[in-house]
Amino acid sequence: MTTPMLMTVIAVIAISGFFIARARSIKLADTAGGLSKLHSRPNYYGSYVAILAAIPALVLLLLWQAVEPNLIHSLVMAQISDAYVTQFGNADLLYSQIGNVARGITQTDDAVLLAAADHYQMLNQLGTTLRFTAMTSLALAGLAFGWRSLRLRLRARNRVENVMQAFLLLCSTLAILTTLGIVLSVLFEALRFFQMIPVTEFIFGTEWSPQIALRADQQAASGSFGAIPLFTGTLMISFIAMCIAAPVGLMSAIYLAEYASPRVRGIVKPILEILAGIPTVVYGFFAALVAAPFIRDVAQAIGFSSASSESALAAGAVMGIMIIPFVSSLSDDVITAVPQSLRDGSFGLGATPSETVRKVVLPAALPGIVGGLLLAVSRAIGETMIVVMAAGLSANLTANPLDSVTTVTVQIVTLLVGDQEFDSPKTLAAFALGLTLFVVTLALNVIALNIVKKYREQYD
Repeated sequence: MTTPMLMTVIAVIAISGFFIARARSIKLADTAGGLSKLHSRPNYYGSYVAILAAIPALVLLLLWQAVEPNLIHSLVMAQISDAYVTQFGNADLLYSQIGNVARGITQTDDAVLLAAADHYQMLNQLGTTLRFTAMTSLALAGLAFGWRSLRLRLRARNRVENVMQAFLLLCSTLAILTTLGIVLSVLFEALRFFQMIPVTEFIFGTEWSPQIALRADQQAASGSFGAIPLFTGTLMISFIAMCIAAPVGLMSAIYLAEYASPRVRGIVKPILEILAGIPTVVYGFFAALVAAPFIRDVAQAIGFSSASSESALAAGAVMGIMIIPFVSSLSDDVITAVPQSLRDGSFGLGATPSETVRKVVLPAALPGIVGGLLLAVSRAIGETMIVVMAAGLSANLTANPLDSVTTVTVQIVTLLVGDQEFDSPKTLAAFALGLTLFVVTLALNVIALNIVKKYREQYD
């Protein structure tokens, strides 16, 4: 029985336990004189028994899934002589071949492989049977224990809430540990890179060419890791994107929040936010097939003959369109959160709606709007697909938006494509770029959250 089917069986037992325990708690209450005699509501009694039936079985299933593959691997490989493993060349490849033979993917006449495949298949079947028996038995045992422990004064609500609190704490801990693991993994590899390449060369260097010589006699392939062209390309594209997204998104938010009727708002706002649901690869196709050729043709028509078919302007413009709903939604929420009393006071003093928006609403909402714009900048800096398809891969140090440029995220993807060995500066440079990007976006997010927090404290 597969793991999803086994989880379905456990879920059925737990749900059955819920309804059985709930019905019994109601019966106990009726016998004692009414539901008021119960310590908790009947649903808590059902949830208590369902938790006893499901949680121990699921925990055992996770442990089983972690231990069983390694145990089967050890038992199968123990039956094969070291001489045969040496003759085959690689133990992991041999075990993979045994699994393929057992599943019928690969055909062979090798007696050793056939015997090992039979042993592998037998162990898997035995493991499946034992797993099903153990999980269902534990689930049923939990249901039976919960059933026997039901009584009028059972503190079912407290126990259920304690379990939920522990579950929420576990989720929070996993999120923190995951974040910590990501940061440390990037940091350690970045430190390895900086042991090979000086930090000053990386931060202040003006040439990016991470090609490393494969042989000692190769020339002009020593590698240059100056990240300034990447930083300038990232900032240029992000700046172009925000020049489009900030005014359009902000004006859209002002119109929807202050001028649009409820009917128009109910139609326009969902249509505008559809842009947020379009995959970035679709924006990339649009940028590569429509925006970039159009911008090149227009630039050449007005005299810029050196305009590239892949340009920062094309990538930034399309990225700005993508970020518009992000800016608009955040700004709209901030503007609508401004107390109505401020508007009423402005109208009472004789101000027009436009004067109220310019001199009262926007100044009051400014901290939240700035925070939203900084979050949008973080989104623009981290975008990859549009830049790959519309801006190119050339690390050019230029201030001309019609030239081909690249960004930090694009170079991270480029450096890690294909089979890579994590012992060369070329590959480790991706982690140094990732650490730099992480620090920049973290700083922007912290600044934005502090500004928004200040705004919320002012009007809560």
